Order: sequence, then C-alpha cells, then structure tokens
Amino acid sequence: MSSLPSDFDSAYQWLAHRLDTMRQAPTGDVHEADDTSPAAVLVPIVMHGNGPTVLFTKRTEHLAKHAGQISFPGGRTEIDETPEQAAVRETFEEVGLDPSFITPVGRLAQYLTITRYVVTPVVALVRPGFELTLQADEVAEAFEVPLAFLLDGANYREKAFNLPERRAVTYALDWQGKIIWGATAGMLMTLYRTLVDQPAV
Repeated sequence: MSSLPSDFDSAYQWLAHRLDTMRQAPTGDVHEADDTSPAAVLVPIVMHGNGPTVLFTKRTEHLAKHAGQISFPGGRTEIDETPEQAAVRETFEEVGLDPSFITPVGRLAQYLTITRYVVTPVVALVRPGFELTLQADEVAEAFEVPLAFLLDGANYREKAFNLPERRAVTYALDWQGKIIWGATAGMLMTLYRTLVDQPAV
C-alpha cells in the first residue's frame, strides 16, 4: 500500500497530490443519473501518532433508510453549499466533531446510490484530541478503523444484492464483526484505488 506520511502537513501535501493526479471515474450502485439529489460525505482520516484511522458511524435501527448500516458522516447538500461545506456541517450535526479539527483535502469520484443521491466524498485530515457528541436519533455509534486495513485489497470481498431491474455487485469489509458494505464500501474501494494504484508511466 502507499504510505501516508505521519506528519500532518506532509500528509496533506501527499494526499492532495494523489487526489489530484489519480482521479477515478464516477461509480455507483446504479448508473442512470436522472432525478437525483446532491449529497456529500466526509471521509475523515484521523492523524493519530500511532497510525491514521478513518472515522465511521453506525446508523440507528429505527431510521426509514439505511437503518443499522455503517456509513461516513454526511447528507444532502443544501442550496448554495459546496460538498466540503455540506460534509463538514453534517459531520458536526451527526457526531459533534468540531470543524476546527477538520482540514478538507480533496474529493473522490462521485458515487450514485440506489436511493438516487449523487454523493461527493470529501477526504479530510482530522487532528486528534476531539470529543464526539452523537445525534442519538440518527447515530448509534461512532468508531475508527485503521487506514492500513482499508488500504489492504485482501480485506475486500464482493457482495451481490438484487435490485428491481437487475442484480448488482458491491464490496464488503469485515472489521471486528462490523460489516461495511454498499455505497460506503464502494467509496472505500475508490479511496483504495486512488491511494494505492500506481500512476501510469
């Protein structure tokens, strides 16, 4: 895997370069872009001294959509709001992560979900030392996964599911019994390809 520098400023420069030069094509669970709504999620890479992690949320079980699923913090983009602004705002609203700890770096390729959202994943570096306050009605849990685990291709397996019009295949990862799949795993695969793939010579 490609190694993210441990120094915050060096990590920012390295990550910004990768996001700018290793652009991936848009992807998703469906391919028709009609009748969609914009959304954004934060891919929060927490720069711990003993190695970076990525922060995830687990949705509460009573939600009408995505109940119990593991996801990045995020949601619908409001009018006149950039994906970066939406991702940071939604992260603060969902888990109470203060924006002063968050430094957006760049964007991954957009992801079109089954629920007709065109999601822009915003990759950010997060300084440690923050405290979280979960929005109890929406978020049941927040947890971190080592970035090294997410950038190891051996940890990804294909997961098939049935849509009304066709059978689709996504990815899934198992982190200590927590199954990350669907759109979140699809965006993680984009992150993997962006950070690990070698640039063309």
